[in-house]
Amino acid sequence: MPITVKDYTWEETETSVFITVPLKGVQAKKTDIFSTDEYIKVNYPPYLFEVDLFAPVIDDRSTAQVGNGTVVFKLVKKDPGIWTRLTASSSGDKKAMIEKREKEIEKAQQKAEEQKKVAAERKREEQKYALREQMRLEEEERARVESTKKAEREQAMADLEAWKKKQVQEESDKRSEEQNESEKQEQMIEVAKEERKSQGKVQTTKKIEAPKIKSEATKKKSSMFDDHEVNVPAIRSTGKIEVNFTPRVFPTPVRESKLHEEEEWLKKQAEAMRAAEIDDPNLSEEEKNPLWLKEKGDGFYQSGNFLAAVNAYSQAIRMDSKMPALYSNRSACHLQVRNFHKALQDSSRALELLTPAVPANAAARCKAHVRRGTAFCELEMYVEGLMDYEAALKIDPKNEALAQDAERIRQIIQTGE
Repeated sequence: MPITVKDYTWEETETSVFITVPLKGVQAKKTDIFSTDEYIKVNYPPYLFEVDLFAPVIDDRSTAQVGNGTVVFKLVKKDPGIWTRLTASSSGDKKAMIEKREKEIEKAQQKAEEQKKVAAERKREEQKYALREQMRLEEEERARVESTKKAEREQAMADLEAWKKKQVQEESDKRSEEQNESEKQEQMIEVAKEERKSQGKVQTTKKIEAPKIKSEATKKKSSMFDDHEVNVPAIRSTGKIEVNFTPRVFPTPVRESKLHEEEEWLKKQAEAMRAAEIDDPNLSEEEKNPLWLKEKGDGFYQSGNFLAAVNAYSQAIRMDSKMPALYSNRSACHLQVRNFHKALQDSSRALELLTPAVPANAAARCKAHVRRGTAFCELEMYVEGLMDYEAALKIDPKNEALAQDAERIRQIIQTGE
């Protein structure tokens, strides 16, 4: 049974009622407050405070503040006036208080449901309004775009019409100029005829065609080309010259040739040239050490920076192209970034360098076979991948993980999935 709190205090004004309820050492977070316009309840086990108000209050404008070991209610009276007492006449009746409590709880639930419906209705109205606004804005945007397109079409048509008019005008001006030129030529012909007649010369003139008449300035200008013949030499015929080069590098006679020694010398010269190419003054001595670069690549791989690891291994290969571990590790990096073709190339190169097959390089050969087999399987070349896995199993027959992977690849080949 809860303990009823009776040592509360209250005071009032014409418009407000102030109620102070002591919490009696109970923490504020364990306090449950329920209030309506005619009923107040504060439940903080093992204590209970409830009161049936003398007159109704405006619950929406009333407040309750918890702090400093008390709950302070500030209630706004619905009808201004002095109450002279806080509780209604039925406050002493326990049965009446229970009925009042249940009635007020039911009323609060109904009010909450109504508020929930009102909020849902308001939300639907806001969504409808937002949808209408969005449709209106989209319609305005479409209208604006259509208006812009229409204006651009009209401008384009106006520009086209202006261009057509300009072309027609230019054509008309050109025809006028040609007609004026033709009239001038005819006048010149008539003047020439009159001059010949006035001099009394009887000559047989040929019919002169207007398009072939040239001005005196043009005749003078073209006569310098008519008086001289230009001799242009004939175009030279094409030919083909064959050049043959000897593949030998040394001018040693065949009877004295030492081909093996010559090839070894060429190989050394090529390596020396590569070393000169990578002799970068900006690189430190460590950065020229392939073993140091390999350790850097291993660190990048372990931290998940696979592209940086590829760069480190590639630089190490430039320094020393005979280390199989560099190719094998770079193959693993290519697998991580799904560059399967390059993974195939690097793992194959590693296997080429790991010859002859001796117990000292068995682990390295096993890794190279597995990485190449993985690349084959990722490229859906399961038969080739199975061959590499079986080669790895021959090196390490007790490896159960390899055996399981090989069996899985064999099942894929058999089922065709």
